[in-house]
Amino acid sequence: MPRKNVEIIQEAGVDVKKLLEMLVKAAAAEFTTYYYYTLLRNHATGIEGDSIKEIIEDARLEDRNHFEALVPRIYELGGALPNDIIEFSRNAACMDAKLPSNPTVENILKVLLDAERCAVGIYSGICNYTRGKDPRTYDLSLAILHEEIEHEAWFEELLTGNPSGHYRRRHPGESPYVSKFLRT
Repeated sequence: MPRKNVEIIQEAGVDVKKLLEMLVKAAAAEFTTYYYYTLLRNHATGIEGDSIKEIIEDARLEDRNHFEALVPRIYELGGALPNDIIEFSRNAACMDAKLPSNPTVENILKVLLDAERCAVGIYSGICNYTRGKDPRTYDLSLAILHEEIEHEAWFEELLTGNPSGHYRRRHPGESPYVSKFLRT
């Protein structure tokens, strides 16, 4: 028997299979980004690198929160995560945020900025697809989008020196927009 929430959004015009593919790819991107940001943070060395480690850590922990918030929605819609982590990571919606061959602080910031820009695109797409049709997925994706836009602004400011108007979090992994979706 189909779940009522699935029936409602299908009637509103959402292809649930397509939406699940989008959400699983987004979850895979968040999961792999968390891993790669761990590497990037550890390679941000020296006086200059040490100054950005905490900012990378904020984004890294919030990306983990994004993954944790997406998983329940995937299952609510009747989907599942792949049982094979290699298959899962290959399905990520964004390219891997790999450590650059020349891991200077500037090159690390470029990788971080590219990853955040990809995430902004992912969640903008999910928001556009679910707006007015699936309020729960829309609300979750919009919350993640807010945080991804802030992450993008942080790294762009560090890379270009242009002010972003955004501030770091009070606590690592705070997720001010996504925290309402997390189970504690």
